[in-house]
Amino acid sequence: MFPASIHYSTSGRRLREGVKLAKSISEPLLNWYDLAARDMPWRVSPGDRARGVQPEPYHVWLSEVMLQQTTVAAVRAYFQRFTMRWPDVHALASAQDADVMAEWAGLGYYARARNLLKCARAVSADGGTFPGTYDALIKLPGIGPYTASAICAIAFDAPETVLDGNVERVMARLFAIETPLPAAKPELHAAATSQTPQKRAGDYAQAVMDLGATICTPRNPSCLLCPVSEQCDALAQNIAANLPRKTPKAEKPTRVGHVYFARRADGAALVETRPDRGLLGGMIGFVGSDWTTEAPAFAPPFTADWQRLEHPVTHVFTHFKLNLTVHTAHAPMKTEPLTGYFQAPADYRSSALPTVFRKVHSAAMDAMAVQA
Repeated sequence: MFPASIHYSTSGRRLREGVKLAKSISEPLLNWYDLAARDMPWRVSPGDRARGVQPEPYHVWLSEVMLQQTTVAAVRAYFQRFTMRWPDVHALASAQDADVMAEWAGLGYYARARNLLKCARAVSADGGTFPGTYDALIKLPGIGPYTASAICAIAFDAPETVLDGNVERVMARLFAIETPLPAAKPELHAAATSQTPQKRAGDYAQAVMDLGATICTPRNPSCLLCPVSEQCDALAQNIAANLPRKTPKAEKPTRVGHVYFARRADGAALVETRPDRGLLGGMIGFVGSDWTTEAPAFAPPFTADWQRLEHPVTHVFTHFKLNLTVHTAHAPMKTEPLTGYFQAPADYRSSALPTVFRKVHSAAMDAMAVQA
């Protein structure tokens, strides 16, 4: 199905050496993109790009990091807040860790935010210019193969293969690849590489992603509107809606824990800064037990009339489901907790909490209002 001259290099990336393509979707896809490109705050439109306007590598990098396992709809507001507060890589590099983590709250996958700061500081220390090659980008903190390829293509118009979930779906259907994911990734990468043009690589990369997001959707693809439907093997075989196939995922294990929500009469809330390493590292959260498969002991941070909420707070992480038993208490003004500290009302913002702790905040506040 794919030319024999496509192969892995020692770095695991695919290279092309005089490949003669069996099919090419770049021309019709780019013609469609010129008219139908989605408007995004980090994107340069095809028309502006044709007039010589170049994408800002800082914006491309920031958006790609934010978009990892997150929807465009969720990222828009975060991107706009970040770029208003930190308009360039030097400004972000100079930011306080706690400020960046607070602005990131709600996006999830918080290691991305820590790596964002590390990368910004590395680029800023080296003059503030993002490198334009895959090999240089891949060495920066938090930049993996996909992000390096995306920055190269979108910011610098280099013909790198960009393969996200949308592109995987388009390629699986275009070539009727029935190998289930994740085993199909090498085939999908080869297919995507075979279609990547030497010119307008940045527009092409975004065009394939737009196609997957708006027309070649996971369910009920709009094949009648697709600009490359005539070249789609899956459509010809009437199996487009069934691709890509996926290996069934194992059921996520469940972990449990206790969490303690306490407030003083002045409105200060009991919080802690989580360790830099590990889940939600460096984030502000509520004091609680470890999250384990077996119920941990009830061990509140200070003696009080703790009230247990009837229903646990549930949150689903990438690898497990969490059920937190929430305990609430009113703390005397001079309380000295064994763990954590009381954060003044002026500094406490539930919006700066990770999503799981936002849920705890909401449930606890509702319960305490009823108790009052």
